[in-house]
Amino acid sequence: MTIIPTIDLVDALASEYTDKSPSEILELALSQEGEIAISFSGAEDVVLIDMASHLGKPFRIFSLDTGRLHAETYQFIETVRKHYNIEIEICFPESEAIESLVKQKGFFSFFEDGHQECCGIRKVKPLRKKLATLDGWITGQRKDQSPGTRNEIPVIQADAGFSGPDKQLIKYNPLANWSSADVWNYIRMMEIPYNPLHERGFISIGCEPCTRPVLPNQHEREGRWWWEEATHKECGLHSGNLKK
Repeated sequence: MTIIPTIDLVDALASEYTDKSPSEILELALSQEGEIAISFSGAEDVVLIDMASHLGKPFRIFSLDTGRLHAETYQFIETVRKHYNIEIEICFPESEAIESLVKQKGFFSFFEDGHQECCGIRKVKPLRKKLATLDGWITGQRKDQSPGTRNEIPVIQADAGFSGPDKQLIKYNPLANWSSADVWNYIRMMEIPYNPLHERGFISIGCEPCTRPVLPNQHEREGRWWWEEATHKECGLHSGNLKK
């Protein structure tokens, strides 16, 4: 009998599954009662989609279109959709909020007053709206992705940042213990799609104005919001990683 995780079981399950394979963690997530979906944006998420496609369980995928993504990223999303013959639910920001921000501060306000406001409108609010319809979500977060913010993420957690007063949201991180090398070994072995920007030195890929290639031996998150302090680089989607 499959154990369906509730908020009371989350910590116990995180401990039980901490050394299990990503596929086993993913299978647990897809067995949860209610609405569960994979959050898709990058290489790690395609690994999860590929694993899910081999589990024989139905699964949903959603992705955020901020309106500022690279052309290659839009092509990548379409390639994944066709490769797996799946529907990808695209979430969009509110046009009125974007129009107000641009009118008041222009197109590149984040270079002057930080990325949080723009990310809040283009990413966090659409995500919050989507997560309000879900009981759990599956992410491609890894512990080694970001110094200071992701090095302690568990494989299963209660998502305090997006849970509401009447509903607890469960967050699954099946690749938490994988390295970047593990991800890319899987991509090459299974010959699955990836964003062509990776071939040009981009590792962590976000919106076009806020992403740049990294140099050899630079950490992958140094290509995101490079004008800001290096150890707290979260857009708000995983704000629970930031220590108070």
